[in-house]
Amino acid sequence: MSAPARQYLLDTNILVAYVRANRLGEYIERRYALRASPFRPIICVVTVGEIRSLAAKWAWGEKNLGRMHSLLNEFVWVDISTPEVLDAYVLVDVSRPRGWVIPQNDRWIAAAARATGTCLLTADTHFDYLAGSVIEREWIDPALGRTA
Repeated sequence: MSAPARQYLLDTNILVAYVRANRLGEYIERRYALRASPFRPIICVVTVGEIRSLAAKWAWGEKNLGRMHSLLNEFVWVDISTPEVLDAYVLVDVSRPRGWVIPQNDRWIAAAARATGTCLLTADTHFDYLAGSVIEREWIDPALGRTA
């Protein structure tokens, strides 16, 4: 069963699951049918940097690197230097409750989702404080991809 077609901005962990073609990646494609959607998935340029860095750290082989490059070419990239993303970054940052930890890259990713009016698809809880107020967010339990 797939979710209704809508525009999503993918968090880095969603892109990693797609590249690895693991159980989580398979679940995401079954549930959201992102590659068959009439809307091309969107990624923040920060995600591009993050996934390339992870590929180097994790010494991905040719198969995963090829999949990564293919996916990066399929998706729409959002630049963070636009006035809309910069304004959204300020909102994301000032909305953060005292003591709430959200990595800087995740703030940029949330800002890109806000600026583009897309729903952030993530398996990360860093964005919880933003959900429903600053951004629209759908959280996927990363355990869905684990075997018992």
